[in-house]
Amino acid sequence: MRRALIAQTLALTLAAWSAIAAPVLGAETTTSGAVSLVADRVQVQGPDRILAEGNVVILYGDVRLKATRVLYDRASDSLEIEGPLTLSQGEAILILADAATLSTDLREGLMQSARVVLDQQLQIAAVEVHRTQGRYTRMDKVVASSCEVCIERPVPLWEIRSSQVVHDQLERQLYFHNAQFRVMGLPILWLPRLRLPDPTLDRATGFLPPRASTSTLLGKGLRLPYFIRMGDHADLTLTPLLTSATTTLEARYRQAFRTGDISFEGAVSSDDLLPGTTRYFLFGEGQFALKRDFKLEFGIELVSDEAYLSDYSYSDDDRLESFVALSRARRDEYIFAGLTQYDTLRADEIPNSTKLPFGQIDLLYEHRFQNGPLGGSGSWQISALGLWRESDMDQMGLQYGGRDMTRVGAQADWGRDWVLADGLVAELQGSLSADAYWIGQDSTFDSTLTHVTPTAAVSLRYPMSRNTAGGAIDVIEPQVHLAWTDRIGADVPNEDSVMVEFDEANLFALNRFPGHDRYERGLRASIGATWTRYDPTGWTYTLAAGRVFYDKDLGQFSDTSGLSGTSSDWLIAGQVQLDTRFALQGRTLFNDALSLSKSEILAMWQSDRLALATGHVWVEADAAENRADAIHEWALDADWQINDNWRANFDWRYDLQLDDITKAGLGLEYSNECVTVDLSLSRRFTSSTSVTPTTNIGVGVSLNGFGGGRGTKARQCGG
Repeated sequence: MRRALIAQTLALTLAAWSAIAAPVLGAETTTSGAVSLVADRVQVQGPDRILAEGNVVILYGDVRLKATRVLYDRASDSLEIEGPLTLSQGEAILILADAATLSTDLREGLMQSARVVLDQQLQIAAVEVHRTQGRYTRMDKVVASSCEVCIERPVPLWEIRSSQVVHDQLERQLYFHNAQFRVMGLPILWLPRLRLPDPTLDRATGFLPPRASTSTLLGKGLRLPYFIRMGDHADLTLTPLLTSATTTLEARYRQAFRTGDISFEGAVSSDDLLPGTTRYFLFGEGQFALKRDFKLEFGIELVSDEAYLSDYSYSDDDRLESFVALSRARRDEYIFAGLTQYDTLRADEIPNSTKLPFGQIDLLYEHRFQNGPLGGSGSWQISALGLWRESDMDQMGLQYGGRDMTRVGAQADWGRDWVLADGLVAELQGSLSADAYWIGQDSTFDSTLTHVTPTAAVSLRYPMSRNTAGGAIDVIEPQVHLAWTDRIGADVPNEDSVMVEFDEANLFALNRFPGHDRYERGLRASIGATWTRYDPTGWTYTLAAGRVFYDKDLGQFSDTSGLSGTSSDWLIAGQVQLDTRFALQGRTLFNDALSLSKSEILAMWQSDRLALATGHVWVEADAAENRADAIHEWALDADWQINDNWRANFDWRYDLQLDDITKAGLGLEYSNECVTVDLSLSRRFTSSTSVTPTTNIGVGVSLNGFGGGRGTKARQCGG
């Protein structure tokens, strides 16, 4: 009859098995804790020998030994174990063998016909397995693979055959001697020495999977990344790229600190595209949490020439921004101080790059309050801005020049609402701002300018709701908003309010200009309504419509803003949403003749395996907004998990104005338990004086089972 716990049979038995249950798989196992022995039979054979037979299980902490027969000999201080046996520690290491001779602490000894499974991924079959010091496991005549092997597929997709493998459990490294790499049973590579991280190690110094690529600009090449672990919180990746047209070194550095992190990436190249020129780029960012809730952020974007990023497909950015900023956001307070430097890569702006804003400094302090002397709520703020250009040319009111400008301003806002009879809501708003400007290198304006801008507004809105017979809730809110603004003082240059977006968010705003250089002036009335339905099936619908009427046309808005003239364009915006599976939103501006000035629509749908996103935009040409040509584009993105192993993604951008594709990309990835293969194909069709149409193809292969590289679900034998 099997005994559930035999360790208490004799004092000698307990003492012997206490010795046996010492650290099993490594120095990290503690020697404290209770010992449990489960077996069908336990015999004490004299003073020095103990025999356990039949379904033997030894438990000590997270270590488990299972065997058919275990004989303990005190004289030789050894264990003779008959299998099949398994030795495991948590889920990280599992050893299966036919027989073993081990020391009583299982730190030294020999296992025969063994198979080692690391992190349920990598399998190493060996004729013999030697345990040394509880840290090293030496395996002789080895075959290693993470691929599923069964009767239908006796040959794994890939395997490493080696005369000897040493597993260092402390460093979590595998050392192969005389390693032969095989694919489908065919030897393709031999290495006298090979070091690979075991599956439990996510970060280790060494080579990462290579990636082959071909480009119509750069030719055929190979990227071979080398990862350098610089402690627990920093790493450096160096990636040489060698092709017939370029010699490039790419780099990425990351470091995490107690209060923040930094990241830098860049490259340096010598190529045939610009012979004799060293080309480079450097992008970096970081953020840190400081004392008293302050946050420090910075960003760096540098490039040697306007075409480098696009030639090497590093980025699609055509304007670069480097900055450092200090900020703090609290419930009733916001503080910001920032310094920014700009650079352009646009072909039409490069000839005038020294006459474009080069640097900018921003300062802002804002405080919000509730229940002031007049009730309601409001805020006050103090702000400053400095803007300068490299050119010393007098701008004289031209689009490009050397104008420098500094602004200091203060603003106060207040509002209060009342609920009247039958649920009608009345709101009163007021605002007062004052700004002073110092202007240089533009003789069109005086060197010192000031203006004061008062604003007052009143609005009425009537929220109504109802429950439908089907359980849906409808909320309808018509609103009328009457506002007046005047400017007392001089006209100033417009640096921060050139482009205006008219949408449902600012239909009833006091000021639709985004910056401080322009305030919406005159007497105006906004009318509109919103309707929202909450359906019990999970659907949500929102529709908003409205228009703005002006007492006089003051010529303060561009034609495509939708706000020019004495009456704005009609604004219609809507949104449909179903949980996180589907979303559709759109906005359009059109005049009384139904002519569109702006239109955009975005749609997204996703299921467990498929995600689709598409967008369409139309904006008229407008010289006032520095847009010589109309924008009319359609974009599509798709990501499809075809099955457990195959994944595809696709992106496409079409210029309807030019009736031509501007960019397209396709990616395919196959992944199973032992290998991941990805293929990417991209084509940029656009061209300019600095950008050339380019086709890029990339192929990458990585072996799963090493260094945290976990694949997808394994293929099933017989299915």
